[in-house]
Amino acid sequence: MNQRKYALEIVSDAGLLGCKLAPTPMIHGTHLFQDSSAPFHDVHAYRRLIGRLIYLTNTRLDIAFVVHQLAQFMAKPTTSHHLAALRVLKYLKGTTSICLFFSSHSSIHIKAYSDSDWASCPDTRRSVSAYYIFLSNSLISWKSKKQKTVSRSSCEAEYRAMALTTCELKWISYILQDLHIQPTSPVTLYCDNQSAIHIAYNPIFHERTKHIELDCHTIREQHSRGLIKLLPISSHLQLADALTKPLGTKDFSIIYLKLGLINICAPACGGY
Repeated sequence: MNQRKYALEIVSDAGLLGCKLAPTPMIHGTHLFQDSSAPFHDVHAYRRLIGRLIYLTNTRLDIAFVVHQLAQFMAKPTTSHHLAALRVLKYLKGTTSICLFFSSHSSIHIKAYSDSDWASCPDTRRSVSAYYIFLSNSLISWKSKKQKTVSRSSCEAEYRAMALTTCELKWISYILQDLHIQPTSPVTLYCDNQSAIHIAYNPIFHERTKHIELDCHTIREQHSRGLIKLLPISSHLQLADALTKPLGTKDFSIIYLKLGLINICAPACGGY
């Protein structure tokens, strides 16, 4: 699946077909916020560009995080936000042939990666939840979303991300049942926060987990029913990390090679 023609149209309309290419859609370590730089002069053009990029994320998950960040400033975009959007286009210019690959020889086994970036929003101090969900080795669902409330610890942020992922896994299982497909149970859910996993397995609530009680019940209920199985994973192997923060060129390339993205215009032995 690819949107090569659509991506080229976006770059062409912005007048960047001859631009210098960017290796990543966002500079490593960047945090976008409602800064004090000059307001961007054409608000409608910014909104139109971000709207088109949102549609492009239907297949281009490699820009999902930065588009999620840029979409938060559509009311009052500044010149710095516009420059960040232009970098996305410079990245797209060199990667228009990237597409999602779905193998025809896949087992019906679902696995998911859940992650969060604690208090990463400079304006609200809210965390970002993210997940990738695979059917065998094919990526079928992903999300990068700011949490609705402020998390008071990284463990709480991770747990809320796990609850969001669990709800998506439950919905996917219903879809497969409607198609008369029975996936292998339980679904493996990877998380790089040991404390969050321990909360899910601990049947006793105490003062420090009262405020996330509903999320606790959501995850614990699906675990007890055999829908999910929580497993720890090292941070450097956490694929969902790419949806919570901008990565360096090396880490960015390594992760997206593992997500099933391929370059349809590359030689037969090539990849992302």
